[in-house]
Amino acid sequence: MKDHSAALAAKRQELLESGVEMLDPASVYVEETVTVGAGTLLLPGTILRGNTAVGPNCQIGPNVMLTDCVVEEGTTINASQCEESRIGKDCQIGPYTHIRPHCVVGAGSKIGAFVQLKNCNLGEGTKMAHLTYVGDSDVGDHCNFGCGTVTCNYDGFKKYRTTIGSNVFVGCNTNFVPPVTIGDGAFIAAATTVTEDIPGDAMAIGRSRQEVKEGWAAANREKKGKK
Repeated sequence: MKDHSAALAAKRQELLESGVEMLDPASVYVEETVTVGAGTLLLPGTILRGNTAVGPNCQIGPNVMLTDCVVEEGTTINASQCEESRIGKDCQIGPYTHIRPHCVVGAGSKIGAFVQLKNCNLGEGTKMAHLTYVGDSDVGDHCNFGCGTVTCNYDGFKKYRTTIGSNVFVGCNTNFVPPVTIGDGAFIAAATTVTEDIPGDAMAIGRSRQEVKEGWAAANREKKGKK
């Protein structure tokens, strides 16, 4: 088996001499084809592979793997994996984000914990803080996705795209059943399943009204012999 240790050490030294910072160089893996800009900090557990290009003044790691990605200036990626995608300037990615191939993340976006992106384009300043899946989608600028949002892009036979305009608010636990188009400035109430297009500046709500049956719980316990 070929020993790559000498080549890895030489690559790390080359980066250090060009102004890249590493807290623990021995814990960083960078392939020869990778480029990293000056002022970028590579933290322990960073793995940069293929034709990855990281811009200046970024922070990558700990525990990040980038494969064939472009990461623009000033972006932070923490404990995440990204493949064959482009991440714009001044983004915050992670922890525990998975960006799958063919994604573009616009400048100033925040993609957080347990978010997965796949084959999608995000505009500038869009936020997905946690627990969200967005696949086969085009999203505008300055959108906010609540926790638990899912694009239901696959029906078992074909994949369909979701199109979301700019300045859209997506409430928690929203499901998009594409193909659907959401206009600029729309507001989607929490727990809505979107099956039809939503015009710009409209509000969509698609859930059952709450019903309260007073005393039901106590009667149910009594019926089952429980206090």
